[in-house]
Amino acid sequence: MSTAHPTALSFRNAVEADIPELVELVESAYRGDASRTGWTTEADYLEGQRTDADGVRQVISTPDSVLLVVERAGELIACCQLEHRGDHAYFGMFAVRPGLQGGGLGKEILAEAERRARTTWDAKEMRMTVVNVREELIAYYVRRGYRRTGELSPFPYGDERFGVPLRDDLAFELLVKSL
Repeated sequence: MSTAHPTALSFRNAVEADIPELVELVESAYRGDASRTGWTTEADYLEGQRTDADGVRQVISTPDSVLLVVERAGELIACCQLEHRGDHAYFGMFAVRPGLQGGGLGKEILAEAERRARTTWDAKEMRMTVVNVREELIAYYVRRGYRRTGELSPFPYGDERFGVPLRDDLAFELLVKSL
């Protein structure tokens, strides 16, 4: 008999069978009208896809990389990528179902991802890149201890695997946090 609280979160590494649902989750959190239900939408900046089955498969199959699946009561509600890169870990592909955003899930998931990076890989720092015009999202991470580095990398204009930009001033800003 399970003694787990029915609203408790469970975390596991994604497997091949999860790919279709993970693609749907990530797309719903960032693109199209469905994403407007939550606050993490990129629909005003980017159209097209956020990821596809091949992109998710690559994260799952890359050595020193995991895609954490977050479930509550057996339902897949969120995911995030963790990748070991030497003395630090990279955090990406973070998605929470749009209707569940704003209730503290993201904060709890981020804390678990940081804990896993520390304990699994002895990572000293967590790094992520965020689209530079996403001020509300950047502020969210700053409130959780990340700092803006001012280091920008170019947005991959012309590579539709990352979406179709609706503006010409997009770049990725590096955020870091000591663990």
